[in-house]
Amino acid sequence: MKNMIIKYIVTKNDIEKYKNINAILSNKLNFSTRLLTKLIKKSCIYLNSSTCDTRTLPDIDDILTINFGYSEDNSNIVPSQMPLNIIYEDDWILAIDKPAGVATHPSILHYDNSLSNGIKNYFDSINLKKKIRPINRLDSNTSRINFIC
Repeated sequence: MKNMIIKYIVTKNDIEKYKNINAILSNKLNFSTRLLTKLIKKSCIYLNSSTCDTRTLPDIDDILTINFGYSEDNSNIVPSQMPLNIIYEDDWILAIDKPAGVATHPSILHYDNSLSNGIKNYFDSINLKKKIRPINRLDSNTSRINFIC
């Protein structure tokens, strides 16, 4: 989960429809304003391998590269050693089979023994500095596949 890069080739339609790189990323690729702001502040948007001003209009066949490999603070979760049944993992997604009886998020009753605590421990072991973002929140008694991005 370290090679978190998207490459996009600008098309003639992009040039005709959008006024700049910001518009392509937000309207064509559906990046949120919050995400765009973060990527711009961290200089993670490149045009033809050079950091760029996203207010400019690229040319046809220019390559936009977005690097999501930046570090994020995940210190709000205490790491805890626990067995994780990882059923799928790539650079973008971690899919875990959550056992019944384990909470998804830390809470007053599960401060250091939730699935998120185990994932934080796993992220620390592979030196991945990313927030833990469960796609769904399953009740403690529910056993299902839980996807983490």
